[in-house]
Amino acid sequence: MHAPIAIPADVRSRLKALRLLPRRAVGAQGIGQHASRSRGAGLEFAQYRAYEPGDELRQIDWKLYARSDRFFVRESERESPVTIWILLDATASAGQSDRARPGVSRLDHASAVAACIIELALQQGDRFGLIAVNGEGVQLVPAGSGARQRDRIHLLLHRLRTHGAWPATDALRPVWERVQANDMLIALGDGFDEAGTVLLERLAAARRDVAQVQILTADERDFPFQDGHRFRDPETGEELLGDGRAIRDDYLARFAEAQRLLQSRLQRGGIAHVVTHTDQPLDAPLRALAGVGR
Repeated sequence: MHAPIAIPADVRSRLKALRLLPRRAVGAQGIGQHASRSRGAGLEFAQYRAYEPGDELRQIDWKLYARSDRFFVRESERESPVTIWILLDATASAGQSDRARPGVSRLDHASAVAACIIELALQQGDRFGLIAVNGEGVQLVPAGSGARQRDRIHLLLHRLRTHGAWPATDALRPVWERVQANDMLIALGDGFDEAGTVLLERLAAARRDVAQVQILTADERDFPFQDGHRFRDPETGEELLGDGRAIRDDYLARFAEAQRLLQSRLQRGGIAHVVTHTDQPLDAPLRALAGVGR
């Protein structure tokens, strides 16, 4: 049995105060509520179903248990956001890590953020699914709900390995087949893959509610390199030899400009954009998406 991805206690506590909902109900300027009918622990009684591990004890109908000697959960009709999809970049660049924490990659951080999103979906009683992309194509866990669904996604996250670059457009067909109009999709990755950005633009144009959580390493942000250094693109293998101190200012200026252009492009496409770094709390980008101060 694989262990679930650990979420620090302080982060888990802060997640309880968050709600992650689609923006379209209030326009593109913020996260808002979307009214749709689903079954959960809410308003009017809808039906019974068999108890599953992970269900809240307060939902069990104890009078029915006394009569039948079996556990049943009361499901109610309530208002809920739409299905939440996590699109995870597991290409070779996701294997990057910081010199300060060489054992923690961008993929590790992204997987932990994904685990936080799953906890929010569970809190809200929502359906959720995972789509992971790397050079081998697309791996996915179809949308579902509940604790068992969380376990399925955690299992895939544990198995994921970074590899290659974004696949060709045809290989991304499962994304179109699974993510329906009005669904919410949150992309986790470095945000610098053209194929990935084009995919998000097309999804947003097709009425998917799309957000890009751009996960950068602290080294990409600070460029702490000194003296001679060999810089290598993990996806193309291209290398650059240079003196870190001499090229730092030029790098930071170019990086800031690339970020500005990406932010502008995503904004034009109606895509929410949040930047976080591998040395920041896991819930920082989710608090930003939810409109809560960090």
